[in-house]
Amino acid sequence: MTTRKTSSTLLAASCVALVAALPAQAQNAYLAGVHKHHIITSTVPDNGDLNPYAMVVAPASFGAVQANDLLVDNFNNKGNLQGMGTTIVDYHPATGNLTTFATIPGNLPGCPGGVGLTTAMAVLKSGYVIVGSAPSTDGTTGTLGRGCLIVLDSAGKVVSTIAGPDIADPWGNMAWIDNGDTATLFVSNAGFGIGAAGQPVQNTATVLRIGLSIPAGGAPVVTSKTVIASGLSAQADASVFLIGPTGLALGKDGTLYVSDAINNQVVSIADAATRTDSAGTGTVVTKDGLLNRPLAMTFAPNGNLLVVNGLNGQVVEIDPAAGKQLGAQWIDTDEAQTPAGSGDLFGIVANPAGAGFYYVEDDMNTVVLAQ
Repeated sequence: MTTRKTSSTLLAASCVALVAALPAQAQNAYLAGVHKHHIITSTVPDNGDLNPYAMVVAPASFGAVQANDLLVDNFNNKGNLQGMGTTIVDYHPATGNLTTFATIPGNLPGCPGGVGLTTAMAVLKSGYVIVGSAPSTDGTTGTLGRGCLIVLDSAGKVVSTIAGPDIADPWGNMAWIDNGDTATLFVSNAGFGIGAAGQPVQNTATVLRIGLSIPAGGAPVVTSKTVIASGLSAQADASVFLIGPTGLALGKDGTLYVSDAINNQVVSIADAATRTDSAGTGTVVTKDGLLNRPLAMTFAPNGNLLVVNGLNGQVVEIDPAAGKQLGAQWIDTDEAQTPAGSGDLFGIVANPAGAGFYYVEDDMNTVVLAQ
């Protein structure tokens, strides 16, 4: 395990004022109270992996991980080739250190096509980490493998893989229910029928619910698999690899919210934990407006959804009950892209104790805390 201290240069740039908010926030909007953005760490481990994707706050302490640490995985290798990143890093808020939690072999038996870690990652209270792979051998979807889910123990070592005909490139940030000795995962699969960039949109993506049993002293065992959404849109893309259902967030009432990037909307899947059939493409919660290729998504402390855009540097706040967009905040204003921040945002997760939210800036390979 390697340790990296946040650089003084990074810290010197870590306090930046909010640059813009579009449009005026509703009075009950969570984003109306978010004013500062602090760069807290690089996400680049010693092997040079780039392009941070998944972000999960550890719910408990295990191994070298402490409760409330932030685990982040990398999708690109040091050559910036997509679908070839193999590392998960661990940011420790108490010390400001960054350590490497796991370096997964690039050619992993049981994971068809190799390893390229996606935004699909769950961290369980038992200390097991489950992460998705959408692999490539040359950085393009022309060599896209079917991928798998990789199960790691509390020391970051591979203990098993989850694969099969109902899994094809687990892509979207996972939602899950964790009961300790059992767990339920929700993961989107974007790789069915996907080939090289330039092909038409494929309406083949799914959301798969996976039941797990976690015996005392043993690794998770799959007990069930159920497709609860299907016919969602996905497409290979030369610049961003895959476009598909990316953000998954599970409401307290059992409704699963999914960001449908290609159709520029957020949809809902009712009774996600208990339904025995597919809800198809779900029910539209909100569409277009401030959304601009919605990607990763999380709940704010007030129960609203926060979803980052892929085609500009904004995060959008949505009241899911009313289906109303309450406003947006421009959190990445890098003018090297057009529009500013386009393609820079991906992972987002709420900070424990309601103290803002974390997000990654892919262009800088950094984590930012918004407060």
